[in-house]
Amino acid sequence: MSRIYRIALIPGDGTGPEVIAEGLKTLNALSKIYRIKFEFKDLGLGGDRYLKDGILVPEGLIEDLKNNYDAIYLGAIGHPDVKPGILERGILLRLRFDLDLYINLRPVILLPGVYTPLRDKGPSDIDFVVVRENTEGMYVGAGGFLNKGSNDEVAIQESINTKKGVERCIRYAFEYCKKRNKKKLLTLCAKTNVLNYESDLWLRVFEEISNDYPDINTNYQHVDALCMWMIKNPEQFDVIVTNNMFGDIITDIGAIIQGGLGIAAGGNINPGKIAMFEPIGGSAPKYARQNKINPLAAICAAQMMLEYLNEDNAAKLLMDAIKDVVKRLDSLEAGRMGYTTTEVGDMVVEYIKENG
Repeated sequence: MSRIYRIALIPGDGTGPEVIAEGLKTLNALSKIYRIKFEFKDLGLGGDRYLKDGILVPEGLIEDLKNNYDAIYLGAIGHPDVKPGILERGILLRLRFDLDLYINLRPVILLPGVYTPLRDKGPSDIDFVVVRENTEGMYVGAGGFLNKGSNDEVAIQESINTKKGVERCIRYAFEYCKKRNKKKLLTLCAKTNVLNYESDLWLRVFEEISNDYPDINTNYQHVDALCMWMIKNPEQFDVIVTNNMFGDIITDIGAIIQGGLGIAAGGNINPGKIAMFEPIGGSAPKYARQNKINPLAAICAAQMMLEYLNEDNAAKLLMDAIKDVVKRLDSLEAGRMGYTTTEVGDMVVEYIKENG
């Protein structure tokens, strides 16, 4: 009997629908080899819908997702005719917060044959994972203005960190490091020398939880130093755990050193419950409907989704296919791959059919 998964789709804006279409091709190819059945439903969220009827997230959708879906597969959010921040906060952050997707998981892995701007570094040097807290910190939106628009204006932006939120993120990172079973090294990224309340909480909880994991080595680095070491000696890292804003910053560095936004994917996870998987790049509207965008990041996001659903064999075959196809591209950049968007997706599907 087939295992059935209900997947909510948010192709979204710009090139999002194109890359999601290629990801769906690969998932459908895998479903024919393994005993998997996917039930996909397009939620129709994004800039076009907002411009048409003003709706960001329809009433009742959050509860429907919680109760009836296994995962969300997202393309991209960001429309040139919508003011920046409206869609991001109204859709992306709304889903993260209301579904309590408190873990953002970002593998930073350089695949063989992929160019990195770091001299003398290869796949054995760039192989780590960032665990980012995803529902607290600076992105909660706490703060406000005083005397806005005047010469005496004051702007306040507050970082909200709860012990519960910090603890569950750090514990997840320890468990992930244990399961990953590589260097068995977990690094906390914070800024204790300046952020003496927020980072103090993170460090105290980190040290407390480390007692439960004697087999995991621990390390601490200030965020500015860690950014430097990601460039100079990325091979030292195994798993990094950090807060929401620092994680947002360092994962963009990670995306570049692993080959760029054309290959970087991430997961927004509530462990044991629904999760959302997405390519890291934006909607890239200038490439929309030109069949030029690289779909591999979206296909990598599908691969992460399969891992989360414990479909390990299908996930491994898809990763093998990605590793094979990436070596055949001239570049990971849009319009420079040597192939169209659909051709890259077809190459992944071809590998699956031949090796499944």
